[in-house]
Amino acid sequence: MRTKELFITILLITVFSVSQLVAQTISGVVSSSDDGMSIPGVSVSIKGTTIGTITNIDGWYSINVNKASDILVFAFVGMKTKEVELKGRTTINVALEADVVGIDEVVVTALGIRRESKAITYSCGTVASEQISQMSGSNAKRLFGKGRNNIACDMEYLAAPVHNTEGYTAIHENGFKDVKLNPLSTFSIDVDAASYSNLRRYINSGSLPPIDAVRIEEMINYFTYDYPQPEGDKPFSINTELAKCPWNEDNYLLHVGLQGKKIATDELPPSNLVFLLDVSGSMSDYNKLPLLKSSLSLLVDQMRAEDRVAIVVYAGSSGLVLPSTSGKNKNEIKSALNHLNAGGSTAGGAGLKLAYKVAEENFMEKGNNRIILATDGDFNVGQSSNAEMERLIEKEREKGIAISVLGFGMGNYKDDKMEIIADKGNGNYSYIDNLQEAKKVLVNEFGGTLFTIAKDVKFQLEFNPAKVKEYRLIGYENRLLNEEDFEDDKKDAGEMGAGHTVTALYEIVPATKENNDSKLKYQSTSLTEEALKSNDLITLKLRYKEPDGFKSKLIAKAVTTELISIDETSNNFRFSASIAEFGMLLRDSEFKGTTTYNTAIRLAKGAKGADEEGYRAELLRLMKSAELMKQSSAQR
Repeated sequence: MRTKELFITILLITVFSVSQLVAQTISGVVSSSDDGMSIPGVSVSIKGTTIGTITNIDGWYSINVNKASDILVFAFVGMKTKEVELKGRTTINVALEADVVGIDEVVVTALGIRRESKAITYSCGTVASEQISQMSGSNAKRLFGKGRNNIACDMEYLAAPVHNTEGYTAIHENGFKDVKLNPLSTFSIDVDAASYSNLRRYINSGSLPPIDAVRIEEMINYFTYDYPQPEGDKPFSINTELAKCPWNEDNYLLHVGLQGKKIATDELPPSNLVFLLDVSGSMSDYNKLPLLKSSLSLLVDQMRAEDRVAIVVYAGSSGLVLPSTSGKNKNEIKSALNHLNAGGSTAGGAGLKLAYKVAEENFMEKGNNRIILATDGDFNVGQSSNAEMERLIEKEREKGIAISVLGFGMGNYKDDKMEIIADKGNGNYSYIDNLQEAKKVLVNEFGGTLFTIAKDVKFQLEFNPAKVKEYRLIGYENRLLNEEDFEDDKKDAGEMGAGHTVTALYEIVPATKENNDSKLKYQSTSLTEEALKSNDLITLKLRYKEPDGFKSKLIAKAVTTELISIDETSNNFRFSASIAEFGMLLRDSEFKGTTTYNTAIRLAKGAKGADEEGYRAELLRLMKSAELMKQSSAQR
């Protein structure tokens, strides 16, 4: 009898213990108590543990807990940290309050620990434990390597430097050009959007981005705009608006928008894809190879039976993990992805050559032949030089094999290399900082990311000197072309994907009798009768080639001086202008005029529109966070 009672007692204890270990899913939405808007990028963690997650673009989170008595900690830069006891609830919505002082304390960023002020002695333990889920694996191991669940103010750890070897190409902002000396403005389109998601990563992790990481045209082109679809057989429509410049009311702002033709997925040509994946040791962090696998799995889900994909990996050596496989075999493709592990050095040259070899062996004459390189950018080419790599990419580009780049991670991120690879390879470049961004690039914008509708797309604007004294192209500094490049069909330029939009802004100084006289001593410029009589502001020309063509086609359009008030402009105009303001503030541009964070936020808020995916609301949140950081920095 005693044995039976003992058995029952042990059984009850076991059942009770197991019941305490059954994971329970808690979910909810995190918003701002100030305006009720959802907050993406909020760290949600179980107090006293390293278990955590981050809210998605809609402010939604989901986390598994082991017992009802757990406490969740909600932390975000510039907001007061909030602790919430579960008390058996499975849905917990939280509103966070703004906290300017919080930024002046220690911030645990995705790059590691950054000491912001003397407050480090008092705040390090709390903040570090709350935001540990945002840290890279290597930094988490360094801080928690002694088996501690919380970080004491141990200067041995806190003083350890965090090495940041990220690389960006220097940007020298476009200045104003005198129309009489420079009547033509020529540039290549740019549909890349990596700069925006990369600077979002910086801001969400508690620091402002370096100025060379801020490419304003990529910030603007991250967003889609409500332009009309092209008519007839043209691959895109051209749309323009002219109004007073929001940050300098003496000047005009010209908005030029290009809308690529949308093509239904089932009408897209078949794809021959090769995933070229970096599996070197630098890819071991949670936001690199694990995120890469999840991201490409989303792309695999979009593939059709006629699409094919092969997987090539590189680390110390390169190899073919999966031969070209039909998109109908999704489980086989995903299994190959899921078995990848990080380790070894980075030598991408051999991997790149193998990827091109596999792409050429499976080439589709009427299809989309493309390599998708996924890496943190630490792309060494072995004994080959960068110039040799560029020549290889250009050679394969002429064969009809493009290369697009997906960037991951931080700390040793090489933005400059990845931008060059995508530019030379007739591809696009995106930075993936979370799974929502992967969904945007690889699912929502599937056609635009993978399928080219026009290549070597170039703009050339001729300004009428009778109407324009000076002009300045905002952004596109690394996409400028010489005047003669416009008609040179051998000159490479940007590609336009199905459904893509491209937007460019010009700040214009209007010509007046007072400012239009030539100041040259030895020559003068006389205007033509046509210029004097015309109401044209500019003549806009656009050249492009068909995806498989070699001779460019020309589209020309005159834009008049029809000026409308800023209040009458479209959401497209005002929202893109607000992003330009934000970019100039992040760069501390000499051309920012009267721009402030308040003016940029007000302009963006009034032009947010339907915003079904929540991307524009996220921009407002980033603007507010950046403003708080700027204020905090100024107070020191």
